[in-house]
Amino acid sequence: MKNPTHFCLIQAAVAYILDIALGDPQWPYHPVRLIGKFTENMECLVRKFPVAERIRGIALTTIVVSGTYLSTYSVISIAKQGGIPFEMLSGAVVIYFTISIKSLADEAKKVMTSLRENDLIKARQTLSQIVGRDTAHLSEEQIVRACIETVAEGSVDGIVSPLFYTFVGGPIAAMAYRAINTLDSMVGYRNEKYIRFGWASARLDDVANYIPARICAILIPVASFLCGCGFTRSLRIAFRDGRKHESPNSGIPEAAMAGALRVQLGGPSIYHGEVVEKPFIGDDQNQLTVKSIDIAIKIMYVTSLLFLICGSGLVIFLKYCNYSVL
Repeated sequence: MKNPTHFCLIQAAVAYILDIALGDPQWPYHPVRLIGKFTENMECLVRKFPVAERIRGIALTTIVVSGTYLSTYSVISIAKQGGIPFEMLSGAVVIYFTISIKSLADEAKKVMTSLRENDLIKARQTLSQIVGRDTAHLSEEQIVRACIETVAEGSVDGIVSPLFYTFVGGPIAAMAYRAINTLDSMVGYRNEKYIRFGWASARLDDVANYIPARICAILIPVASFLCGCGFTRSLRIAFRDGRKHESPNSGIPEAAMAGALRVQLGGPSIYHGEVVEKPFIGDDQNQLTVKSIDIAIKIMYVTSLLFLICGSGLVIFLKYCNYSVL
């Protein structure tokens, strides 16, 4: 009989290797894209419910997350019928679809390449694919800042969080987390259209990322040290400035990364034509350059590996202490 703890950890390791080697597949039937399409269709339906807008938003969140959970459960259950190897592979593939390490790095590197070629127009266009802010008029420094912030935030919602929920509940929990994160990215805005409707999705995403973000407050400084940037400053800025951000989670990895690079992140940004005043995070000691992005990517890679190793070790330790989280 298989050991469920070791079984899940092997799946996570295989998924990690697949992502590092292949990146996120760009095809229309990617599970996250299917979740996005499902969310769009459900939003149109739920908005017709004769109830308060916030209740409609709660209904959308419940339908999408539970629907994703049950669909993934069904897939894994069917895979079990094919035996342990098929179950192992299917679970690893599910986890692989939830993490985004190589693709995040590749998109950031595209921005770097455009900046090195002094092509600001292309850099802005490339950046627009991975950030929510308006990029049409950003300067080179603003492009670098936005790219680093995205890499830092992606260390949580694209890497540590899905792996965290893999360790907690296996592939099904990881995909359910991805549904929560997708909902937040689609309806979790604080504009007139979504301020009430997207409230439940945004708050659930805050809760889901709460622990992973604080894990990154330690892991990013350790990764910074291993990358030659030092530990103490990254940790100090993470604790000093991590709570300045409007989001209870996004500011923590950004602050840790800002401390590692000795740069200042945050500041005013434009979203959908409106200026949003964000607090400055970190100290303006080093200039934001293309090299800053390159170092941030390296720190992100090391952070991901650290969490895979440390998370796996902790799960095994808890298992043998009779406190398994699986």
